[in-house]
Amino acid sequence: MQWIQKNFEQLTTAELYLILKLRCEVFVVEQNCPYNDLDDHDRHPSAIHLFTLKNDALCGYLRILPAGCCYPNMPSFGRVVTAKSARGTGVGRALVSRANQIMDENWPQSTCHISAQAYLEHFYQQHGFHVVGEPYLEDGIPHIGMERLLNRS
Repeated sequence: MQWIQKNFEQLTTAELYLILKLRCEVFVVEQNCPYNDLDDHDRHPSAIHLFTLKNDALCGYLRILPAGCCYPNMPSFGRVVTAKSARGTGVGRALVSRANQIMDENWPQSTCHISAQAYLEHFYQQHGFHVVGEPYLEDGIPHIGMERLLNRS
């Protein structure tokens, strides 16, 4: 499995196509949730696109965003997605672990805030996140706010 970390300008058209295709397959089609996935955060100069390939197939992806992009004073990550063929293999856990490492390196002394689908609460708790606030609907899907203190070293 090959892990790749790039900013928007470094993505090839083939990589961008695979990323957008997977996000659409899961977030729009599989979850039956028509929404505008393209929100301009992908193009933010400090956004980091983290993904993994196996035999040229995209297995998992997420994007990391700096403070101020989605939440004031807090970096974040989102659009966490695993291909159906890679579910249950540990790709999602490895993806979030790598995201936590990247955030610890880039934004120490910060708190990461994410908007998680509510059914994934336990998954994110295993990665050091805790629930903040009350549950809410985002695009008709139950979500919860979660936070993790980044590396203090």
